[in-house]
Amino acid sequence: MKQPTADMNFSIDHLRDISAWVSHAHDLTHLLELILETGARIMRAKASSLLLLNPKTGKLQFRVATGRNREEIKKFEVKMGEGIVGNVVQTGKPLLIPDAPKDPRWSSHISDQLGFKTRSIVCVPLKINDRVIGAMEFINKEDDGAFNSSDMELLAVFADLAAVAITNARKFRQVEQENAGLKQELDLDHPIIGKSGVIRKVMSEALKVADSQAAVLITGESGTGKELLARMIHLASPRRDRLMIALNCAAIPETLLEGELFGHEKGAFTGADAKKTGKFELADESTIFLDEIAEMIPSMQAKLLRVLQDGVFYRVGGNTPLYVDIRIISATNKDLVKEVETGKFRQDLYYRLNVVKVHIPPLRERKEDIPLLAEYFVDQFKRKKIAHGITVSQAAMERLMDYPWPGNVRELQNAIERAVVMGNGETILPEDLPILQPGLRTLDAFSGLTYAEAVDAFKKDFILMNLKNAGGKRIKAASAMGLQRSYLSRLITHFGIENKSWK
Repeated sequence: MKQPTADMNFSIDHLRDISAWVSHAHDLTHLLELILETGARIMRAKASSLLLLNPKTGKLQFRVATGRNREEIKKFEVKMGEGIVGNVVQTGKPLLIPDAPKDPRWSSHISDQLGFKTRSIVCVPLKINDRVIGAMEFINKEDDGAFNSSDMELLAVFADLAAVAITNARKFRQVEQENAGLKQELDLDHPIIGKSGVIRKVMSEALKVADSQAAVLITGESGTGKELLARMIHLASPRRDRLMIALNCAAIPETLLEGELFGHEKGAFTGADAKKTGKFELADESTIFLDEIAEMIPSMQAKLLRVLQDGVFYRVGGNTPLYVDIRIISATNKDLVKEVETGKFRQDLYYRLNVVKVHIPPLRERKEDIPLLAEYFVDQFKRKKIAHGITVSQAAMERLMDYPWPGNVRELQNAIERAVVMGNGETILPEDLPILQPGLRTLDAFSGLTYAEAVDAFKKDFILMNLKNAGGKRIKAASAMGLQRSYLSRLITHFGIENKSWK
């Protein structure tokens, strides 16, 4: 009886499989799995793999595979010209090998480590406009026969369709990222506002570093606009067309931070029901912003350092090396030098992150920017139709100027919004502001702060209130608060409370 040929095996079901690729153009990994599974059924192969060329390393990476070693094989890489698949990618020509171990181009390195006996191989390049982007190889027929010329002819056509699908998926992902980057630029809540000398210096430093690939460390108190500055640097950089990926290290539980950064494979741990793409992978060819970097635990600091040093990482539970081209911007409201001295932050990681440091001053050090910021936030609410024609009264502006703003620009924005919503709808008056007296605030003003930020803000307000009540006399204020005078002095220095704040 005549054996069915490869052409006979190319059924309508296989055509349906190929047409289904279109719906998965947004998910490259799923698309690769569909392509290889379809090819393996057509070829009736016991094992198969799809490799893509990494232009950064010049090596081929096993992206997906079938067969009993489908996961183990992903930890291997193949050099150009190495073995059958390396030769196919290097020459751009397909190979049909009836007896692989006897072929001079055969390399048994991977098969030996996997304990897999390879006999017949058919391998075809994946090409777009004569540019090789990878290869597919199919190993050992299910009936233990050898692949033939009909298989080779069919697979060549199949590979052309697969290469087009892969290229389209990559373009689709790029368009998605570009659209997200445009939306990011349009959705930017507010730019860096100010005319003071200190803020102009910050802007100048940020624009100077934008064109470089240098790591940037942004320092400053909570609410000063560190993420806004990071976005400005990104949008002024050559990476502006790609989405900046941001992660607040303090907002993610320690046990989940590694998976957020590097992703995880399906089944990597209890509850990992699907593969997750990490922030580093999402930020490829773009910028990653790590806020509250000082809150990262030492074990994660070590893993982050290795990624920055080697340029490669692995998903949690995975063994496939992932290479990314990223620009890293980090931020903290802590003194990292002190964190290094006390052993809470790795010195070598600090040097990696602190190539260029940009410090954003607190709002109390650039009070001439308060009127501009206040008017800007009022205008924002006008555009959102929360307010129509509302203005800030002179008395209210004086109150804004007198207040030390421990929550900085974020607190000012919250205060203006509250005044707009709770006021008479025409003019913001002093009593509309969530400030009891210059230097103090009501509970509403803590809106938008984290627990730690709110605690610090309360401590600062409490100290200011007692200093005011004590006429600025530290001994009297310390006594009223039940503190030692020396400790109160340290708190005043820690919170940056100026003498004029309580006069």
